Amino acid sequence: MSGHAGESFAELPVAPKPPLRRFHQARWDEPIIFEQSRPGRRGIAVPAAGVPAVELPASVRRAEPPKLPEMSQLHVLRHYVRLSQENLGVDQAIAVGQGTCTMKYSPKVNDRFVNDPKVAELHPLQPDDTVQGVLEVYWRLEKILAEISGMHRVSLQPASGSAAIYANIAMIRAYHASRGEGRQRDQVITTMFSHPSNAACAKTAGYEVITLMPDENGYPDIEALRAAVGPRTAALMITNPEDTGIFNPRIEEFVSLVHGAGGLACYDQANANGILGITRAADAGFDLCHFNLHKTFSTPHACGGPAGGASGVSERLAPFLPGPTVEFDGSRYHLDADRPQSVGKMRPFLGVTPNVVRAYAWVMALGAEGLREVAETAVLNNNYLMHKILSIPGASAPWGEKRLEQVRYSWQGLFEETGVHSEEIGVRAADFGVHYWTSHHPYLVPEPFTLEPTESYSKEDLDEYAAILAHVADEARRDPEHVKGAPYNQTVHKIDQTSLDDPKQWSPTWRAYTRKHLA
Repeated sequence: MSGHAGESFAELPVAPKPPLRRFHQARWDEPIIFEQSRPGRRGIAVPAAGVPAVELPASVRRAEPPKLPEMSQLHVLRHYVRLSQENLGVDQAIAVGQGTCTMKYSPKVNDRFVNDPKVAELHPLQPDDTVQGVLEVYWRLEKILAEISGMHRVSLQPASGSAAIYANIAMIRAYHASRGEGRQRDQVITTMFSHPSNAACAKTAGYEVITLMPDENGYPDIEALRAAVGPRTAALMITNPEDTGIFNPRIEEFVSLVHGAGGLACYDQANANGILGITRAADAGFDLCHFNLHKTFSTPHACGGPAGGASGVSERLAPFLPGPTVEFDGSRYHLDADRPQSVGKMRPFLGVTPNVVRAYAWVMALGAEGLREVAETAVLNNNYLMHKILSIPGASAPWGEKRLEQVRYSWQGLFEETGVHSEEIGVRAADFGVHYWTSHHPYLVPEPFTLEPTESYSKEDLDEYAAILAHVADEARRDPEHVKGAPYNQTVHKIDQTSLDDPKQWSPTWRAYTRKHLA
């Protein structure tokens, strides 16, 4: 996606418009795995001989065996293959529509490292001397992320981005408590287009949350921040660029205002894919930051887990890092649990080791120059796609076109013309093998959709994705009811969403489902 110097997107040569790809999702009507269980079926026959008898205390013995599915290996494999065929994923689709999630290619060679017995068969309670290699990977990745962010120390213990945010808010609370200001500083400030986990984690930790709304240019309102900061301010927790793709050029001023009131500044860097090697959290004065390994650093999202988070802190906050920390004395790596001011564990053991290994391999393969190229390509891809999307009648980008790695667009013009909602356009797009996410609630951007191309996608990918949305927008004008009736080529047709607002019908486990719906 390179052009001549000074060449605008509008001047690039136009390739012949390809026909839309024919697509139909598999449909298996696959039962839940528990429904396929048959008594006595096994995936493996475990010999009874040679197993030492161990007498367990009655307090830890089950009264009856666990109700697990009983199936052969073939039927287990078939079940999960069928489910995989009923899904769209980053390895089969042009997954630029999961805006804010940074869906990029995760190199399969990195899975070979993770599946190597030297990693896969490690036990988290092994003595330090027997896991020197993994401890070294943790130590080295922490140093790399400290350099990328400018922070003094980094912890890889958090199991997700939200866990890293909670680790940061826990350290903020511990820091103020150590200074005798824990009770006084009971407010956390965030912004409407920062990730909701910032407000949620602060609220979970017992803070009052103040949310800054955007000004007329789409930036967080700095005058509202001036009015909000004071002796009760514990921290500012802010994403930059925000989920609109807009980078706040006055971020140092925001940090300075919070520091002037005695608070801390915490940088949510889940949207760091467009600024790697270009800006650093410490350079803007931040005291803490966090990264998502499963976004910026290419580890798989894995359908919601396991993820991987990283919490970075300045030197004055290092004593409060989650423990134990990985240390190196010049000859061996070891865990240091003697940290009296630590906020404790954010999860059992070290962290999500498979994703730490993947992220380390990804960074080492790229190097410093490669990381900056990632950011530059992601920004280029996003701005090229924005040029294509904004050429579709009815699509707009509120607050102008200065965006980094993603854009929160609006179909408001198309909706006013056709009555077709953004959600309905996204569902119809799934009939062509792609999808998109709308926005967090509330919808400040009307009829929103959020796209983030990342560095992984080619010009042809972006052209195809834009062509699909242009086709669906044209359908909405010609036959809005057809778009509203979608999907037609998917595993399911329409989902009854009434149960989503009724907690009495929620069944997060098979046991809950059988109790609520089969009893």
